Formats: sequence, C-alpha cells, structure tokens
Amino acid sequence: MAVHIRLRRMGKKKQPFYRIVAIDSRAARDGKYLDNIGTYNPRLEPAAVQLDSERVVYWLSKGAKPSDTVRSLLRRQGLLMRLHLQKLGMDEAQISEAMKQWEAQQAERQKRQEALREQKKRQRKAKKEDEPAAGAGESAAPAPEAAPAPA
Repeated sequence: MAVHIRLRRMGKKKQPFYRIVAIDSRAARDGKYLDNIGTYNPRLEPAAVQLDSERVVYWLSKGAKPSDTVRSLLRRQGLLMRLHLQKLGMDEAQISEAMKQWEAQQAERQKRQEALREQKKRQRKAKKEDEPAAGAGESAAPAPEAAPAPA
C-alpha cells in the first residue's frame, strides 16, 4: 500500500479549510485516511499551518510521499530540513543549532518580503495619485499650433 501525505478539504463552500492527512494513494481526496497530522487554513493572512512534527517525520520515514502543496508547507515549517539533517546522522544538538540558524534566516527573509510589499504598495499609491493629475493637466493645456506654411 502506497501512502501519500496530502490535503483533505473541509469547510464550507467557498471557505476552504484543509486537514493534512496520511492516506492510501488509491483513496478519494476526502476518503478514509490513516492518520490526521495537521491542518492548513489558507484564508488567513499569513496562511495558518499546524503540524504534528513527530507524526510527519514518522510517515516520511515510512516512505510516505507528500503532495506538491504539502511538500511546500513542510519546507516552510522546516520539517524537511530537520528530516534531511537526521538522515545525515547529525545528533540532536547539531540539528537544533542548524534549525536556529535556519529560523533566523527565515525571519530575515520574511522581513525583506514585508518591506518589499510595503514599497510596492507605496509605489502603487503614488502612481494612482499622479495619474489623475496628469490626466487633468493634458485636457487643460492648449493644443499645439500648427506651424505656418511657408509663403
């Protein structure tokens, strides 16, 4: 039996909420699952992800294949890196030190992204304010006169 880790849709119509589950690959998207290992709510800003890291590592070590979306969620949470470091044979102290460095890098990256978003937002606002002024200036300006024809 091939096991996949994927999303199981919950919630109301137009209001998605997902459970992250370990499930037989032949089962339907919302079919019977083997283990519930977390939740994902994309409607929040930023999206909320809660995972039981022990169960995720257990299923990945047993050969479960994550879907593309779940893989990206695991990567953002740092679980794939932790699993990789364990496979390399690092002890828990080395892994925790590496994870602290990784978390610091992610916090730095998040700050840069937030600053970029704010900068783009200010640029759009400035551009929006400049457009009406430029449009009004063109209609008020007199039309250029044609050059007189040589006599």
